[in-house]
Amino acid sequence: MIARNWRKVAVPLAAILIFLLAWEWLVWFMQWPRYKMAAPSDVWPAFWRFRHMFLEYGWQTLWRTMVGLGLAVVVGTAFGMIMGFSRTMRDALYPLLVGFNAIPKATVVPVIALMFVGQHDFNTVLIAFLISFFPISVSVAIGLSTLEPEYRDILRSLGASRFTIFWKIALPKTLPEFFGALKVAVTLAFIGTNLMEIVEPHGRGLGHLFDSGRISADYPLMFAVLIALAFLGIVLYYGVVLLEKIFAGWAERSPT
Repeated sequence: MIARNWRKVAVPLAAILIFLLAWEWLVWFMQWPRYKMAAPSDVWPAFWRFRHMFLEYGWQTLWRTMVGLGLAVVVGTAFGMIMGFSRTMRDALYPLLVGFNAIPKATVVPVIALMFVGQHDFNTVLIAFLISFFPISVSVAIGLSTLEPEYRDILRSLGASRFTIFWKIALPKTLPEFFGALKVAVTLAFIGTNLMEIVEPHGRGLGHLFDSGRISADYPLMFAVLIALAFLGIVLYYGVVLLEKIFAGWAERSPT
């Protein structure tokens, strides 16, 4: 058991280390200057030089992303339940959701920024929500719509209500699909947050810090922001993995 847990930690860390070494070697081999491509050895000084900004802006990006993701979970689950239990609503809402999700969010961000001028926090949370609720709603809808009718018939014959059927059968069956979608939604929420922080110049968040590095041609700072975003995304991803083990650990298959 200890060896298995150690492997789960050691393998990802080893993969990250190999990636950083390959990145460092590529920059050295190609002889790229700093104004063209920053190496990992250039990134740490930028982190340290702007460490206070990384802490402040990182927290601003994180809490907006978490709020948007939380709203996406609530609204996406509600939409998924509606579509999962009603074929009519599923046929009506699916085209609308798919059509909206097909619109590039980079084109939606300026529209929202113009609609709610000055509402910086609201705009950022809204785009994080809009970009991340689709996979959650679809996964919940699929999980509920594929529930075996035999279970429903048996429980109904025993006098179970629709709520009991949902709570005892439908919800546990949907959890693996839900957490799978939540892992995707975490990264999408970060994308939405940073799109708004870059497009709407309000001087907040890691997106603003990235844009500052772009304007000043500070490539080490730009790559430091990218690594900070990746780190926050990894932390939230493994947070979802932990919740999945707690609430849906029964669905995990042991390796053969």
